[in-house]
Amino acid sequence: MPRLCLLAALALRLAGAALLSPGSCTFEDSACGYQWDYAHLPWTLHGEGHYISVDTSYEGEKAVLSSPDLYSEEWSCVRLIYQIAATSGTSPDPARLNLYLRQEGESFDRLLWSAKEPSDSWLIASLDLTNSTKKYKLVLEGEMGQDKSTSIAVFEIKITSGYCIECDFEENHLCGYVNRWNPNVNWFVGGGNIRNSQSILPKDHTLNSALGHYMYVDSVYVKHFQEVAQLISPRTTAPVSGCLSFYYQLKLESSIVFTVYLRDMSGFYEEIWKTDSALNADWALAEVDFSAPYPMEVIFEVAFNSAKGGYVALDDISFSPVYCSNQTGAPFNPANAGCNFEEDLCNFYQDHKDGPGWSRVKVKRNVYRAGDHTTGFGYYLLANTKFTSQPGYIGRLYGPTLPGNLQFCLSFYYALYGFFKMSGTLAVYIFEENHVVQEKIWSVLDSPKGVWTQAEISFKKPMPCKVVFVSWCKSFWDCGLVALDDVSLSLGSCQAADLLLPTPGECTFEKDECVFTQKRGRGSWHRKRGPTPTSYTGPKGDHTTGVGYYMYIEASNMVYGQRAYLVSRSLRGTSGKQCLTFFYHMYGAGTGLLSVYLKKEGEDEEIPLWRRTGEQSISWLRGLIEYESDTNYQIIFEAIRGVSIRSDTAIDDILFQAGPCLEVEEIQFSSGYPDSLNEIEY
Repeated sequence: MPRLCLLAALALRLAGAALLSPGSCTFEDSACGYQWDYAHLPWTLHGEGHYISVDTSYEGEKAVLSSPDLYSEEWSCVRLIYQIAATSGTSPDPARLNLYLRQEGESFDRLLWSAKEPSDSWLIASLDLTNSTKKYKLVLEGEMGQDKSTSIAVFEIKITSGYCIECDFEENHLCGYVNRWNPNVNWFVGGGNIRNSQSILPKDHTLNSALGHYMYVDSVYVKHFQEVAQLISPRTTAPVSGCLSFYYQLKLESSIVFTVYLRDMSGFYEEIWKTDSALNADWALAEVDFSAPYPMEVIFEVAFNSAKGGYVALDDISFSPVYCSNQTGAPFNPANAGCNFEEDLCNFYQDHKDGPGWSRVKVKRNVYRAGDHTTGFGYYLLANTKFTSQPGYIGRLYGPTLPGNLQFCLSFYYALYGFFKMSGTLAVYIFEENHVVQEKIWSVLDSPKGVWTQAEISFKKPMPCKVVFVSWCKSFWDCGLVALDDVSLSLGSCQAADLLLPTPGECTFEKDECVFTQKRGRGSWHRKRGPTPTSYTGPKGDHTTGVGYYMYIEASNMVYGQRAYLVSRSLRGTSGKQCLTFFYHMYGAGTGLLSVYLKKEGEDEEIPLWRRTGEQSISWLRGLIEYESDTNYQIIFEAIRGVSIRSDTAIDDILFQAGPCLEVEEIQFSSGYPDSLNEIEY
C-alpha cells in the first residue's frame, strides 16, 4: 500500500511537470532547460526549496540564465516570482534582476522588465509578450551591485497563453492582482471552504463549486462613510485594446458603488464601467470596451456607505482583442500626427488668411548655417523668412484632428536665429474646434541660438482638438528665423515615456557610454554636453535634445595624426543584413578623418565600412551603414586628429537595427563638402 501511494504521488508530480508550458519552470528537480552562462556567476538550484538563486558568496558582477528556444505565435503572459534580499536598502548601486527578450536575428536583447527593490518575501512580476513568428529566448540577468551581502532568487517562471490582466484566481499568486490595503475594508480570496465573513458567500464562477476561488469585499468592517476597497491588476506592458469581461455578484443591503477604472503611470483615473443598483443574486457578466495604448492598470473599486452594505464578489476576468460592441474603424494612429517634412507637410496645413507663414526649406551642407534635424541635409519648416517677415506677422501651422479623452506626448525640435527677444517667438496652442477655443500650452523662453532643441509637452483634452504652432514677429527689428522639424506624437504622458525601457541597440550617451569602451592609446573620446572649448569647431549641442551629451575628440589635447578608438562590446552575429545609423559632426578647418570598422571575432582584420575626411558641415549629419556578420563582431569608431586644433569630431545617437537600411547612402567613403555653400532651397 505505501508503495502504491508513493507511485501515485510520483505520477501526480510527473503530471504536474508535464502540464508546464515550454519556458515555464518551478525549479523543483531541475532548471527545465534553462542554462547559465559560465562566463559569469553560477546559479544554484535549491530543489528542497523550489527556487534557483545567485549571491555574493562568489566574486563577480552578474549571473545570466537563458531559457531554451521558445515560440509564441499567440499573445502570452510571463509571470516571474522572485525575491531580492539585501542587507542595505539604500545602496547607491543596488542588486537588480533584469528580464530580457532575445529574438532570433537580433544582435541586442530587449529589456522587458527590471527590479531592484529588496523584500522580505516573494514578489510577482507580470509581463505581456506580443505574438511573433520569430524564435526567442528569455534571459534572466542578476546584477549583484555593490552591497556586500546580496542574494537574488527566482521561485517560478510561468508562461501562459493570453493576457496578464486575465485571472480566475485559482492560483495562489492571484495572477499578480494586489489589494490596496485599507484598515477597514479589503479584497479577500473567497471560496476553497474559506469562511471568514459574516456574508453568505457564493460558489465561485470558474468551477461552480465551493472549492473554487474568487475575490470578494465585504462591508462588515466598514467604520466610516464612503469606505473604499481597490483590487489592482498587473500593469499592461504592451498596447492592448478590445473587450474586458468579468463576472461579479453583488449582495446589496444599502448603497454600494462598484466601479472599474483605468489608471495610467501618472496616476490619472478614467472610469470605464459602473454597476447599476440592481441586485445580482447570481453571477452576472459585465463587458466593457477598453483601450490601453500605453501602460495602465485596471482597478476594481467598491465603495460602501455603511457596515450593512453587503458584499461584491469578482471572478473570471478575461480579455479579447475584439471589441465587445462590435465597433468598427481603425484605432487612432499617432504616427499620422507627426512629420519630418522630408516629402511634404504630411497632415499639417496653414491658414491662408495669415499668408504663407511657414516655408518648407532645405539647406545644403555648409559651414555657416545648420541644416535640418532629421538628416542634416533634408527639409524643415522655416517661419519669418525674408519673404514673409513684416511687423505684426503671425504664422500658424495646424496639425490633424486628435481624438478626445486620450493622453498625448507632443515632441518637436526647434531652432531660433537672430532674435533679440526670444519670448513668444514660438508657441504651441491647442485648438478645440467645438468650442473655437485656443489654449497656449507652451512657449519658448530661452534657447541656445542656432541649435536644434527638443521640446516635449503632455496634454489631454476631453474633446477632439488640434495642435497649432504659432510664430509671431512683433516688430521688424525683432524678426529672426524660427525653424521647426521632426514633430512626433505618442500616446501617454511624456513623463511616462521617460520611464519606458530603453530601445535595444540604441545609444544616446545621455547616461553613459552604453556598450562602448575606449581602446587604450594616446588619443581618447570624451563624453560632453554643450559646445566644445575651441571656437570654430565641434558642435554647440548634442543631436538627441540639443542640451544632452555626445562623444567627441578634443583636438587641442592631441597631435596631428593621432587616433582615438571607441569600440563596442562583442555583438551577437546574425544571418541577414543589419543597419547601423548614427550622427556625426565634422566642423572645423583642420578636421581629420572619421571611420567605422567591423571586426569579426577571432579575426585580426578590421573591415572598413564607412569613412569621411575633412570638414563636412556645421550640422549634425546622419550616417547609414548596411553590413552583415554571421559571427560575433565589434563595431569600431576611429577618429583621427587633423592638421590643426580646429579638428574636433563628434558622434551621437547610435542605433543598431536588424534588417536592411530603409535608405542607403550613395557614398560610403568621401571627403570635403559641396561647392554650393549656404544655399537655401524653398
